Amino acid sequence: MHDFLLFAAAGFAATLVDGALGMGFGPTSSSILLASGLAPAAVATTVNLAKVVTGIVAAVSHWRFRNIDRGLVLKLAVPGCVGAVLGVTVLSRVNGATLRPYLAMLLTIVGVRILVRFARPLATKVRDSATRDKGALRYDPRGVKIAALVGGVTNGLIGAWGPVVTPFLLHRSVRPRFAIGSVNTAEVAVASTSAFSLIASMGTAGVSGTLLASMLLGGIIAAPVAAWLIRYVPARPMGIAVAGLLLLTNARDVIAWAGVTSGPSVWGIYLGIIAMVVVAFFAPRGRGQRKRSADAPIGSPSVGEVLG
Repeated sequence: MHDFLLFAAAGFAATLVDGALGMGFGPTSSSILLASGLAPAAVATTVNLAKVVTGIVAAVSHWRFRNIDRGLVLKLAVPGCVGAVLGVTVLSRVNGATLRPYLAMLLTIVGVRILVRFARPLATKVRDSATRDKGALRYDPRGVKIAALVGGVTNGLIGAWGPVVTPFLLHRSVRPRFAIGSVNTAEVAVASTSAFSLIASMGTAGVSGTLLASMLLGGIIAAPVAAWLIRYVPARPMGIAVAGLLLLTNARDVIAWAGVTSGPSVWGIYLGIIAMVVVAFFAPRGRGQRKRSADAPIGSPSVGEVLG
């Protein structure tokens, strides 16, 4: 019963993060399952099977809250499925652990770029949460299919779809709610292709039905909560959260690759990442206060003087 509740909580947390940020289910749930002693192939199969069911619930929820662009979903799903087959083929012939550090480094670079971008005030304020959008979604489509293909490959290898595709869409000026909703919806097709390809090539040895059911229960409960939450989270904090998630979820692999084994050093790296995220979040406020101070007439009282 304890394990059932533990994995149900893991499914809830992973789906909440994935549905609200467009990434994180694979890295979050895979870490927990690997720590429990499951073999990597069984973990990949279990995670992708869970992503199919929770992804369907998330897709319906995002559709209900108008977070989906159908054209974008199609552009992501088709090359994503092709990439998933390629990824599973590579995983069946090459040790996925060999590729993992390089993928983690690439995602870390993307995370830093997103953090720098969203640390600055957005040029235009989009009424993205409380309005019903009309007309086509406008964004730069260059490279979207290639990003989806690469995301499909990494999903087949290590269960990482969102961390590759969602940041790319944000860089192409897709509004966060549509980027996340469309990525979550396309993930159903990509995860299905990955799961069935894994089963066909490696079988179902080590896959626990009880474990899968508990993760699905937690994920199904979390999916509509995440789809509702995304409509009321502003774009800039959402982008910073995506960057922070990328940096934190990939830090372990980068640290291991770099050969850092000292406990204080490892904790220092994690605390440094958290500090970067906090600074990025409050940076525009500091600039705004300095600008207001510079624009204030000489002799104007300071905040401290007003408060006594």
